[in-house]
Amino acid sequence: MQELLVDFEDLRELYKCYMPFLKKGGLFIRTNMQYEMGESLALRITLPDALEDDIVSGKVIWITGQGSQNSNPPGVGVSFIDDKAYVKDKIEKLVIDMIHSADRTYTM
Repeated sequence: MQELLVDFEDLRELYKCYMPFLKKGGLFIRTNMQYEMGESLALRITLPDALEDDIVSGKVIWITGQGSQNSNPPGVGVSFIDDKAYVKDKIEKLVIDMIHSADRTYTM
């Protein structure tokens, strides 16, 4: 299983990448690398102001290619499968004030 390093330096970027419509949570990862739908990945995630990173395994469920029509960056959406570090809960606590915002994200 390939591991991706994901470092969020600010809450705004975390909000734009978070996929709250997924039952177990998920993140859009900006990347130019090519992945297949259903491909398993391990994410090593550093949240804003975190002292340590967390590891979550997931599957690719969304692909935005280069030059997408809506000008979103290329990347993949990864649905969390094994979230022993409770990353979904940590993210939701950090972006709770933005979660119902009308601001566009990379997936909606």
